Amino acid sequence: MRMSIPNVKKYLLAAALCCLLGTSIGVNAAHAEGSGSYNYSFWNDTTPAPAAYEATSLLNGAQLGVGPFKNPSDIHVTADKEIYVLDSGNNRIVVLDEHFKPVKVVDSFDYKGKKDTFNNPQGIFVTDRKELFIADTGNKRVVHLDSNLRVAGVLEAPKSDLLQANFDFQPVRVVVDTAQRIYVMSTGVFDGFMEFNPDGAFTSFIGANRVTVDPVELFWKRMSTQAQRSQMVMFTPTEFTNLDMDDEGFIYATSGDYSNNPIKKLNAQGNDILRRTGYLSLVGDIRYSKDVGPSRLIDIDVTDSEMYSVLDSKRGRIFTYSGDGHLMYIFGGLGNQMGQFNTPAAIERVGDDFLVLDKAFGEITVFQTTAYGRMLNEAVRSYYRGDEEKAFDLYQQAINMNANLEFAYSGVGKALLRKGDYKGAMQYFKESYDQVNYSKAYLLYRKQVMREYFPAVMTGLIVLAAALLFFKKLRKRMRRQGGVTIES
Repeated sequence: MRMSIPNVKKYLLAAALCCLLGTSIGVNAAHAEGSGSYNYSFWNDTTPAPAAYEATSLLNGAQLGVGPFKNPSDIHVTADKEIYVLDSGNNRIVVLDEHFKPVKVVDSFDYKGKKDTFNNPQGIFVTDRKELFIADTGNKRVVHLDSNLRVAGVLEAPKSDLLQANFDFQPVRVVVDTAQRIYVMSTGVFDGFMEFNPDGAFTSFIGANRVTVDPVELFWKRMSTQAQRSQMVMFTPTEFTNLDMDDEGFIYATSGDYSNNPIKKLNAQGNDILRRTGYLSLVGDIRYSKDVGPSRLIDIDVTDSEMYSVLDSKRGRIFTYSGDGHLMYIFGGLGNQMGQFNTPAAIERVGDDFLVLDKAFGEITVFQTTAYGRMLNEAVRSYYRGDEEKAFDLYQQAINMNANLEFAYSGVGKALLRKGDYKGAMQYFKESYDQVNYSKAYLLYRKQVMREYFPAVMTGLIVLAAALLFFKKLRKRMRRQGGVTIES
């Protein structure tokens, strides 16, 4: 059977379109897997973007004069910019000043009249009073050292009806709020973070992830026998991968479940109150190839003005979001070049600079802002402080540098909204596809128009009604005087 010439053309055209679409999708996924600077559009397409950060230096223990780092796992920066590096493989804490000069090394402490040491510690937190909390994982405890590095307390495996009899306490991360409540992330715990009161007593779990259930798997599980169900995968919540605490005492946390809000902001009751008003899901990379898979977020850092950054171990990328949930910029990657990593383990900020800890290389990469990055950071801060004029100017400059940055249009719209320019705000919200704020601006603009023109319109209507009434009475009088009656 032969195919006619027109049909052949149709098939060739269809094949060409399929190839073109496939190439486009492949390019977008490859762009997300690559190392160039990019962002995402409203339609989830990768778009080129100026670099917000650039790597400026690479530090290791030998260069710092403290000996090589071995499998460092965590890093913490205090308000006065002291840097605490948890050198896990060497069972020590290296303290640096803001210029990366060694201040001290903590590798032992006196406990119960004897010299004690750490055993593969995995997490560290330093309070404003310079008290240290170390998740001493290998020793199955959390060590609390005061500002003079004396033991102020030790949290060991708690006893509680909320815990199983065979519970194995293996703390890997720890944070402390201003009320001295201690929150511990322990390996194998699916009920959330463990909360301890200031006296070190375990009180409760907080912020457990919800269970994600596959409906098909649930159906077969209900249809199976008890013996068969015992062989199936249990429906259990995913573990958290890390946590951080902001100045107001809210816990920001990451988990490995890409499909179930891997970034959360928890209040004192453990409820997720993170704002997600941006046009993208807060999951790291939106597009990815099947062989690598979605992002796995393993650390989070919260800074001022509700901005926060997360670290993706799959691609070594850092994603920074505003408090409203807009993706601001992306940088980093895996590789052997400056600004890339082998096994990224933790991120922290020193002012606006980023520190990224590489566990395998035992190095700290320092990233500094570009003009574009500084502009975006300051734009978000200005809007957060209520400085609409400055926010407006900075967002306009950001748009001039990156016309693809749709959230900047929304930022301009919000600044105009606060200034009372509702019509102008509507135009920018339309550019950013921000339907929620567009509707808000439209309602306010409609009220503004009504307030502006309502007196004139009502006056005109009243005058018109009075004129019609006067004319009607005048016509009736004229008819009576003429002796003519006209039936209406």
